[in-house]
Amino acid sequence: MKPLERLNRAIVFLSAIALLVASCVLTYSVVLRYFSPQPTDWQDEFSVFLLIGVTFMSAAWVQSQRGHIGIEAVATLLPPTADRWRQRLVDVASALFCAFFAWKSWTLLHEAWVEGYVSSSSWSPPLWIPYLTMALGMSLLTVQILVQVFRRP
Repeated sequence: MKPLERLNRAIVFLSAIALLVASCVLTYSVVLRYFSPQPTDWQDEFSVFLLIGVTFMSAAWVQSQRGHIGIEAVATLLPPTADRWRQRLVDVASALFCAFFAWKSWTLLHEAWVEGYVSSSSWSPPLWIPYLTMALGMSLLTVQILVQVFRRP
């Protein structure tokens, strides 16, 4: 197994745990609000941070499985050679978009870190946390797409 595959699998495993934790925290929040007047500020934001991390960090694994949405109707209409070129063109365009998104995420992370940005809730967690998962996730997705572009015959 290649290093990128191992990394993707480890991230998906951790993402599954984070998704489970988010669902438990949200369930706890609902039960607490039903039976108690206690505020539940941190639970929603904590779960959102986890879901942002899961979404962005697992994107590279989903791409490695070709699990993202594709338009199969076009693929079946084209001859195999034309479809390979279409797929390569889509992958290159996707890599360019994801690279731009990653670059902007890294600049946003840097700004949040330097300026000390926090969320506007009463809990006020630092915003560099979700920005870091966005930047890492989009960078890994870009690398995964590029690996697939250059691996193709």
